[in-house]
Amino acid sequence: MRQPSAAESCKKRVGEGGKATLVGAPDADILLEAIEDLRKRITAGAAKFLVKVKAHRREPANVEADIQADKAISGKNVPTEWHDRTNRAVSTWQEPRRKGGTVNYEDRKSTWNSGVRKAIRRGSAEEEVRKHRDRVTGAWKEISKQRR
Repeated sequence: MRQPSAAESCKKRVGEGGKATLVGAPDADILLEAIEDLRKRITAGAAKFLVKVKAHRREPANVEADIQADKAISGKNVPTEWHDRTNRAVSTWQEPRRKGGTVNYEDRKSTWNSGVRKAIRRGSAEEEVRKHRDRVTGAWKEISKQRR
């Protein structure tokens, strides 16, 4: 299932309605501030625009947004909540990377997403393979002993 973009998440919550919630929203801490700013602009009758910019496509607006975001969080007057951990669970795992016939493992860390789900499924499958291999190996050793 596709995750809604931040712009889509904001759009749903700026209008009226009793069912709007940030529970389960990705980046809820950041969205809350954006939503409050949008509500203030609506109340003041000011113009407001939400523009979807494709990520990682070398689009000038996205590149500039990344540059401005990096500058913003590296400033001296950055509120501490932008540096503090959120209350979202962070998973860590090792991801296999195949290169030139060898497999190296890269440390990964993320909040819940498809990569975490994939790592859990892969880990579970690897454990099942180990169990099966141990069972078959044990049976093979027993048969080998009986033949001697």
